[in-house]
Amino acid sequence: MTTALRRAARWHRPMMVFVSAMAVLAVVSAVGIFADPRVLTGVPIWLKPFKFSVSFVLYGTTLAWMLSLLPRRSRVAEWAGTVIVAMSLAEMVVIVGQVLRGTTSHYNETTPLNAALWQAMGALIMVLFAAHFVIGIVVLRQPIADRAAAYAVGLGFGLSLLGMLAAVPMLLPSQAPGIEGISGAHSVGVPDGGPGLPLVGWSTTGGDLRIGHFVGLHALQALPILAILLSRFLGTRLDERSRVRLLVVAGGAYGVLTMLLTWQALRGQPLLRPDALTLAAVAALVVVTVTAAGVIVARRRRPELALAA
Repeated sequence: MTTALRRAARWHRPMMVFVSAMAVLAVVSAVGIFADPRVLTGVPIWLKPFKFSVSFVLYGTTLAWMLSLLPRRSRVAEWAGTVIVAMSLAEMVVIVGQVLRGTTSHYNETTPLNAALWQAMGALIMVLFAAHFVIGIVVLRQPIADRAAAYAVGLGFGLSLLGMLAAVPMLLPSQAPGIEGISGAHSVGVPDGGPGLPLVGWSTTGGDLRIGHFVGLHALQALPILAILLSRFLGTRLDERSRVRLLVVAGGAYGVLTMLLTWQALRGQPLLRPDALTLAAVAALVVVTVTAAGVIVARRRRPELALAA
């Protein structure tokens, strides 16, 4: 365990230092949720820093691990990773700073300072998006020995970019709640801060654009984990080509699911109260995905037979 941690610490040093800092902040924020009685937009004021710090721990660790998979060192990718660290750190400084001031960080233009901080966060995210895109290109250009792992990493990068784009509707003029100084919202059909699911806070009375955003972002972890599970439990039963095809099917289904969840939210529909149209779309996605996966498994070749051929 100690050896694994030491190896991980050398993946991308700035990124792993940032991950360590976010892990500490997650603990501090968790304490703040219970120790600080202040409530903001219907939830404990420290909940946002907690969720963002946990998300950055996962995001930073995954990125650093993916960079370690590259067969050749890439200064471009390493610099892009450092840019991501800088942008993420600046964003967290704004989020925590606004919590300490007792106000919101997102959509807040109630004062010149709040507006400047919110606009700065928007610029930071755009730079982070560009740096993430650069790393994705570098990873795709360098061959990874395990084709299934290469597809998982590539699909993870692409779908996480889709997840970032899923947040764009939160900033559309139609999302302005009509409250002076508030420039956007994540809830659709209901005000932000209403009843929500435990911990995540996703609206239970209206649509919530954070759901598709969340699901898309975490493709960066979901697809590589799926690749690892396929190799670990089906590696002796499925040849590499079959595993790659299963990952492509899973990636396609994951992307459609991200868009479906965003579409559901834009229609002002709570996640756990889908209408007939949403249920039909989900059922169609499940049927197509299961059928495609079944065809791939049925036509599989055992690794030893593939080698013999």
